[in-house]
Amino acid sequence: MISGGGTGGHIFPAIAIANAVREREAATQFLFVGAEGKMEMEKVPAAGFAIEGLPIRGFQRGSIVKNLGLPWRLLRSMWKARNLVRTFKPHVAVGVGGYASGPLLAAAQRMNVPTLIQEQNSFPGRTNIHLARRAQRICVAYAGMERFFPKEKVLLTGNPVRQEVVRLTGKRVRGLEDFGVVEGRPILFITGGSLGARGINHGVKAALAAWKAAGMQVIWQTGTPFFQEAKQAVDALAYTDCKVHEFVTRMDLAYAVADLVVARAGAISVSELCLVQKPAVLVPLPTAAEDHQTHNARALTDRGAAVLLRDADTVEQLGSLVISLITDQVALDRLRTAIAGMGTHHAAEAIAAEVIRLARP
Repeated sequence: MISGGGTGGHIFPAIAIANAVREREAATQFLFVGAEGKMEMEKVPAAGFAIEGLPIRGFQRGSIVKNLGLPWRLLRSMWKARNLVRTFKPHVAVGVGGYASGPLLAAAQRMNVPTLIQEQNSFPGRTNIHLARRAQRICVAYAGMERFFPKEKVLLTGNPVRQEVVRLTGKRVRGLEDFGVVEGRPILFITGGSLGARGINHGVKAALAAWKAAGMQVIWQTGTPFFQEAKQAVDALAYTDCKVHEFVTRMDLAYAVADLVVARAGAISVSELCLVQKPAVLVPLPTAAEDHQTHNARALTDRGAAVLLRDADTVEQLGSLVISLITDQVALDRLRTAIAGMGTHHAAEAIAAEVIRLARP
């Protein structure tokens, strides 16, 4: 059983782990467990795996009424998780983070099923710290995680990423064609993740006129909520070199052409940037649990491998910061060199090996 989801940053690593297990053990049966109404309920079946949903959901900031039912949802989720474990009888349960991961792994542990936690961030959440006490293995993406977990259980594997996303060899020409950009002028790629990023989007909108004047080419992934507003802003400036996309499906092609990337500091985004070795401005999500995105960003910025910008400063500073970086080849090369040694390859395969080992004690 594999549990977790909520965003692509949890879903795609889970699928990568399952695929890696299936490559080694073709007869393996899988059951994913996600949260009802979240994107995993579509993405996981599309990848060829069965999934069950729990009624769990997170705390809704700023609304007491919407949170009244949370205790009942948690109880129902724990009950359903226990029934799923009892019915499916897994040899091992894997948690990748997200709302569903906690109830499912807790139920599996109470029923003496071996569990593996895949901790993606440099600063873990309280749920994983609690679950780690009874987990058999914790696969982590950052060194020094013994600060939070029992040392003997920790294995440094890196984060599983979609291999097709980080294989860039020979893709630049195709990327230039697909996005309608050309060689010879700076290319900026902006991504807020699978759901978009409000702070980044507002910073980009404020910077459009300056970027147009600087002759920059821009590939802007906005997410659904901001797409129309972004299109209108770009059209109003007749900024034909700014290509607005609701969602970029070929991240590999965007990475292949980008001279600089502006992104959130989610665990998978950071891991991808390390593997593709792209200079980046990281804008952590300020509402992330335990401020884990800032911790992820600092794991790079403290080594000179990326530039950190607060979400609250994007409107005033993103435009000029990007121009100063993307027009300075020495600065770009320095960032590229620093980030090159931080990527971990074959993480999914390493985690799959631990899953199989736990399933066959």
